[in-house]
Amino acid sequence: MKMKSGFFERNLHILFPLPAALFITALMLFPVCYTLFVGFTDWTLTSGRPLRFVGLQSYSEVFRDPRFHDAVIRTFVFTFGAIAAEAVLGTVVALVLNRDFPGKGFLKFLLLLPLVVTPVAIGIVFNLFYDPTIGFLNYILSVVGLPQLGWVTDSGTVMASLILVDIWEWTPMIALIVLAGLAGLPGEVFESARVDGANALHIFFRVTLPMIMPTILTAVVLRAVDALKTYDIIYAMTRGGPGYASETLNIYAYKLSFEYFELGHASVTLVFLFLLVLLLSIGVMELRKKFEV
Repeated sequence: MKMKSGFFERNLHILFPLPAALFITALMLFPVCYTLFVGFTDWTLTSGRPLRFVGLQSYSEVFRDPRFHDAVIRTFVFTFGAIAAEAVLGTVVALVLNRDFPGKGFLKFLLLLPLVVTPVAIGIVFNLFYDPTIGFLNYILSVVGLPQLGWVTDSGTVMASLILVDIWEWTPMIALIVLAGLAGLPGEVFESARVDGANALHIFFRVTLPMIMPTILTAVVLRAVDALKTYDIIYAMTRGGPGYASETLNIYAYKLSFEYFELGHASVTLVFLFLLVLLLSIGVMELRKKFEV
């Protein structure tokens, strides 16, 4: 009995959180494992037949689907278009906010507003801006004498319109992360650079940028993972339309699941998206290590 008491007393820091840790682990692993399992079946709710294990057949059928190929391309276009612009704009905004000027606190407060608005509300508001007939953006174009655009109703401009919404919503997050990185830089390095005769441009590209690059890449990883999985904004604004012009992998998987009830094919799409997110995250984190001092 003393041995048992001693064991529990020595391992209380493990035993107390263990049930919660096991529950959270199961909560994370079960959906992933279940999706992997369903991806090896031909489960279709409308077929009227039981689930069958078909191996890689569902993967073969999905990977041969032209809609899947187009959805992959649109996912990359949306992700890299939005992330590139957000990284550049976020860094510029952070550099501006890193200086002292009147109204700096209020400007930081304004930066937080896009982050606290729900994505569906953002989608509804931007749909009003993008409206071809009564939209504010087309009114501005008409005032300056430029041709009006279809924005989200035109297959040629819909992806760019969605990217603009994502940039508006998430640039502040990258700006705040980079601003925190700038605040932690040692001032002695900049003083030494100025003593050596470096101008502002040289200081930025030779000192500031290399030192904050790990912070920028961390922000890029966080945004890339989220951008690859973007669903709410796209569904609220276009539902993947017009036609399939804004159908990304998440929208494609949603339609396979809840419109066509092809759960096996939908699981294959989600497994592919999971691997895509994983590989991109690992790649950017490996790149980040090269910039760490």
